[in-house]
Amino acid sequence: MSSNQDNIYTQYSSGREDARSGVNRSSSLEFYYTKKHLHEYIKKDSRVLEIGCATGHYAFYFADKCLEYVGVDLFPPHIDFFNQKIIESGLKNVSCQLGDAINLVNIADESFDVVLCLGPMYHLPPNERELCIKECKRVCKTDGIIAFAYINKIGVYVGACVYDDEYYRKTYPNEKANEYILKQGTDDLKPNTFFLTTPEDVNSAVEKHGLIKIKNLGTDFFITMSIVNNMTKEQFEVMRPIYDQMTSHESCTGMSNHALLVCKKKGN
Repeated sequence: MSSNQDNIYTQYSSGREDARSGVNRSSSLEFYYTKKHLHEYIKKDSRVLEIGCATGHYAFYFADKCLEYVGVDLFPPHIDFFNQKIIESGLKNVSCQLGDAINLVNIADESFDVVLCLGPMYHLPPNERELCIKECKRVCKTDGIIAFAYINKIGVYVGACVYDDEYYRKTYPNEKANEYILKQGTDDLKPNTFFLTTPEDVNSAVEKHGLIKIKNLGTDFFITMSIVNNMTKEQFEVMRPIYDQMTSHESCTGMSNHALLVCKKKGN
């Protein structure tokens, strides 16, 4: 069981997760580019497992692009809501269940072509991330794809320092944030709820488990949040090609708020 399960329950008890992708333009970018990064790996004959599925945003997007989509989440209300949406949609190839990312007891070895870990790395301390990576590898088929979403500590912190908001301008940078974010790799306001890392550390963690990196790319950039949220639709369409470039080059990844590492599980 995840050591901070109670903190995770508290974080998601508001019920706002289902609407997070549409809160504003900058919030939507993480979801848009995550799907864009993953699209080529999900085939019509793929069995897909998503760990940390929340209420099923990605499941409903990929449902008609794969053979089967199974979601797993730690938080019971997420699964209840997800199940209700499955019933209402009438989809037969989508299902969900309760489960813990560090101990997927109900998932058989090598049973999925694609394993998406799109939430747990946000909340697991480093030692439990290792267990999560191990479980993702176990349930993925040989030559299958595993993707890990994570939060970049530098991108998040720099973004907070330059965000055009009175609270952020007065608050960041500060010594507490330097200690928590830069040294301990955890959120300064919710230190046992969100854990932060770097592209290099995530690369190193998966390499220890024999996974082969395909790409490690940003999905949004906190440094531009207030900018894109205040743009007109026409201005943002001009900005879009810049984002396309930023999310296509690893030289930009460290300045992203969220990022996605896509790996391959090779045979022995």
